[in-house]
Amino acid sequence: MQGDKKTYTSIDDYISTFPLDIQEILTTLRKVIQEAAPDAEEKISYQMPTFSLSGNLVHFAAYKNHIGFYPTSSGITAFKKELSTYKSSKGAVQFPIGKPLPYELISEIVKYRVSENIEKAAGKKKSKK
Repeated sequence: MQGDKKTYTSIDDYISTFPLDIQEILTTLRKVIQEAAPDAEEKISYQMPTFSLSGNLVHFAAYKNHIGFYPTSSGITAFKKELSTYKSSKGAVQFPIGKPLPYELISEIVKYRVSENIEKAAGKKKSKK
């Protein structure tokens, strides 16, 4: 469903380009991510909605047959068993449109990524001292 190579200025702008049923899914997904990472910043990166906290946390995007969720390779690896019923690759998982998204699992993955990024940022600060 990624439209005609539009340049998005915000997550609201991105979500508004989809049919209402997809907008509803994306809005709920966004809310779940916001609740799991309340200090994260929203932005558009790689023309996808992105949440950032001491670096990118997760991205998501809507396509014709699925919602793509991109928690980096560490997020996929850490939840490999829980994600095993979904099509996935090194840094992405596909949630089929027409089936409920596993919002609780998504929340856990986002929280994992938050702690991972905070830990990594703390390590960088220590090494600079």
